[in-house]
This record gives sequence, structure tokens and C-alpha cells, in this order.
Amino acid sequence: MPISERIINDLPFLTALRHNLHAHPELGFEEERTSDIVAELLEELGIEVHRGLGKTGVVGKLQIGNGTRTIGLRADMDALAMPEMANRPYKSTVSGKMHACGHDGHTTMLIGAARHLAATRNFSGTVHFIFQPAEEGRGGAKRMVEDGLFNLFRCDAVYGLHNMPGLDVDEMAVVEGPQLASSDSWCITFRGTGTHGAKPHLGKDPITAAATFLSSLQTIVGRVVDPLQPAVVSACSLRAGDPKALNVIPDTVDIGGTARAYTPQVRDQLEEEIGRLARGTAAMYGIAVDYAFERRIPPVVNDPDATARALKAAQTVFGSKVRTRFPPSTAGDDFAFFGQQAPGCYVWLGNGPAIAGALHHNTSYDFSDDAIASGVAFWTTLVEQELGE
Repeated sequence: MPISERIINDLPFLTALRHNLHAHPELGFEEERTSDIVAELLEELGIEVHRGLGKTGVVGKLQIGNGTRTIGLRADMDALAMPEMANRPYKSTVSGKMHACGHDGHTTMLIGAARHLAATRNFSGTVHFIFQPAEEGRGGAKRMVEDGLFNLFRCDAVYGLHNMPGLDVDEMAVVEGPQLASSDSWCITFRGTGTHGAKPHLGKDPITAAATFLSSLQTIVGRVVDPLQPAVVSACSLRAGDPKALNVIPDTVDIGGTARAYTPQVRDQLEEEIGRLARGTAAMYGIAVDYAFERRIPPVVNDPDATARALKAAQTVFGSKVRTRFPPSTAGDDFAFFGQQAPGCYVWLGNGPAIAGALHHNTSYDFSDDAIASGVAFWTTLVEQELGE
């Protein structure tokens, strides 16, 4: 289906908005400027605005006609704590912060959908425009839920959209089932007895224990978890001793990392097995161990019915360029907390080629302005079809 003339005519405004947001990135729970802009634009459209959920979250409610069905559309607003290296006219003006995942584009597209739907009013029911803070690991979705998002704004279904470099801007992936993995953190401290490096027999060496643990860690995925069930366990932090004291065996070694899974069963298994391996290693070396596993974000799993509705809208907009098979990502997204409250579907919108390897969370990444129109068209089509007269 061709993009509507109204959306095309709105592109200069939306592109300028996206560049404005890109140039002024804000980290999670700090999106004061961004949420002010979002709220002001929604209010100008006559949309009922609620602020304060998740501290800086914004929810716009648009009710048309007497339809009883209600859906939520989510866009994330936060940036990342990293420098922007590529030079562009709208480069980040804030040192050490940049929109390296396209949330500036996500916010822009949902504003574009709100502008279109408020003007055309071609549906009967209620749509909630959910502008979420702090997606990048700071717990914004969970905070919004805890603050009563779904009590105040009931949703029969909730939808999320994320850009995907490598897919064409006129391409979308809509797939039932797991889309993103759970994202959990684990920490281990091996507690030995420090001693002179020349006299290891007089102490209990936690570094040797840590080396054994790390070399065995991948046996969890390789030999314990069902080979047909995807899982990731990575050690990402290691702290021990002092490089200025290379003749001292330290008392402790701290190790931390991440665990990813697509099912609750494998998630439970990873928590149990990392702890089992840590305790077994400590016992083998006669030392103590502390273990903590923090459950941060559940997996994003697309509901069959919500996926069918999103797929119908995507096929209306993108035609044959809709992928119904697309590999899930081992990254995480706290949209998962929304999907626990209402049937959810999370779709991937093409962002064009990853120029010079500029994928998500890369210092040269940028959201493609060419994707704005198709993203707005998807959102508006989804609402008009699902809340049809």
C-alpha cells in the first residue's frame, strides 16, 4: 500500500523532530526535555496526556467513537552513555551521551502516528501512546507497570517496534514466539586466603579457583542445557589483585556476567547451574564463595493473536516485504514487562544497511530518516485495522 499523502507531507516536521531529539540525548529517567516535547506535541493534538509514570514516562490517550477495544503502542525515549563519533549536522550536543539505538526515531514515529490518527480519526476505540523512559537497562518498563500503567490505561493488546539495521527501510519482520532473550546478571566472589606469591601453600588461592570456574563456565550451555534450547552465559567482569603488587595472592576474586534465555525453564536452569558450578569450584579448592543472580528482564515472547493482528497491518503496508521468519535476538528489551500484562507483539522495522558496521550501540550508528514514513504507516494501519468501525 502506498504511504498516505498526509504522512508524506508530515515528513519534514517529523525529520526535524528526530534530529532535535538526536542532538539532545538523555539517559534513562533523565528524559525531562524529551518528555516535555512529547507531552506538548500530544496536547496540541487534543490528546489526553498523563505524566509521571516511571518518573519521566508519558502516556497519551486518544478515544474515538464508542468502540470498546483498547490497545497500547510503545516507544522508548532514552539514549546511551557513550560518545557519538560520526560527524553529522544533528550530532549529539551532550558529551558522552548519544542515541545509539534509534530511540529518537521510535519516539518520532509514534508522534507521527498520533498526529495522523488525531487528524483522521478513522477508528473506533481507544489507543494509548506509551512513551517509555529508561529502556537501556535501567528498568523503565517495570517502573511504569509498578506505577500503575495498566491499571490506569487498560490494554487488550500492546505493541512495540524496534528498528533493525540490515533490513530495508520498506521491510518489516513480524514473527510469533520468542523475539528477545531474558537479560539477567550474575556476580560471584571467591574468598580465599591471601599470601605471598612465592608461598602459595600458605594460603588458599582464589585466582586459581576463578580460572577453573571460567574455563568450565561454557559447559553449562555446551553440556547441561538442551542443545535445542538457545542460551548464553558470558563472564564480562573480572577483578583480582593489584598490578602493582605482583607478588601478592589476593584474598578475593570478583567475577560478573550476563545470562540469556528464551524460556522460563532455561532461565531457571542458568541461575541454578552457574551457582552449582561456583559452589563446586569453591569446594574443590577449599575456599568460600558468594553468589548472586539478578533477574532483570524477562524474554520478549510474541503472543499468537497479537502477532496475527500486527502481521495483517504489516502486510497491508509492506506487502511481500514482510518477513515471518527472522532469528530472535539475544539482546533484551524490557517491553517484556508490558507483554506480561497484556497480549503483546514486538516487530522489527528495517533501518537500511549498517553503514561501516554501524549497528545498535555503535558510536557511528544513526536511525534512518527514510524509515520514518513506513513506521508511521505501520502504526496507523495497525490502529485503524484493529479498532476498525
